[in-house]
Amino acid sequence: MKVGCVVLTTGARPVELAAAVESARHQRGVDVEVVVVWNAPVGGPRPEVPGTRLVAPGENLGIPAGRNLGVDHLGSDRELVLFLDDDGMLVGDAVLARAAQLFAADPRLGAVSLRIADPVTGETQRRHVPRLRVGDPTRSSYVTTFLGGASILRVDAFRAAGGLPGEFFYAHEETSLAWRLLDRGYRIRYAADLTMAHPAQPPARHDAYHRLTARNRVLLARKHLPALLAVVYVALWLLLNLVRAPAARRTIVAGFVEGAREADVDRDPIRWRTVVRMARYGRPPLL
Repeated sequence: MKVGCVVLTTGARPVELAAAVESARHQRGVDVEVVVVWNAPVGGPRPEVPGTRLVAPGENLGIPAGRNLGVDHLGSDRELVLFLDDDGMLVGDAVLARAAQLFAADPRLGAVSLRIADPVTGETQRRHVPRLRVGDPTRSSYVTTFLGGASILRVDAFRAAGGLPGEFFYAHEETSLAWRLLDRGYRIRYAADLTMAHPAQPPARHDAYHRLTARNRVLLARKHLPALLAVVYVALWLLLNLVRAPAARRTIVAGFVEGAREADVDRDPIRWRTVVRMARYGRPPLL
């Protein structure tokens, strides 16, 4: 298959970026095209990675809009797209070929989520396994979401579902797309035998983590959930977030309020049969 690879970078990690790109370009059995999106204001450290196409929007568009832009700059013949963090590396040279086999065998497979492992310990964090009952992180299964910077998607499915929600900027954009893929009849697979190495880091290292996580939970509900589920979802996640991070309670509440006040939210609610299907996968759209 012809695979596109989109890597976002601010230019601050040139060594890691070069390693990430090389891990994609050296994959066997597939035709790989790499687009690097310089997702930062012009004037910072410009990334220079041979063998790639550099796209420079001139500002930080955020993760979802940056990845959408990268897909737009891939060749029209690309069948799959790999979203790869600029500090991650594919483990082995057959990851994309094996993923391509999964897609070829299942025309309704819309996305594959790779297993993320720490390059030093080899361990996979609980939050990096996209299912409610994590169990053995080396066990593959169908799931209801995927990991944004370690995922491979069918380009036709990505476009049919409308891509990633640019207004989210950061956090939960993959869940929005995953729910739309499921609602359109696609499947999402966590492929535990396909691995990306990535340093284990806490998500709260990002300055706006708590605010955007809270805001985007509300936007998810407003955009994609039937009204009854939306109310339950928002109430449940507000409680969970406050319990998990009491020190950030003011920021969390402000984020939920911001999401509730957001104007011009496009409604695209999933169907109840999709809700039932997600429940059968072990994760209804509540947790």
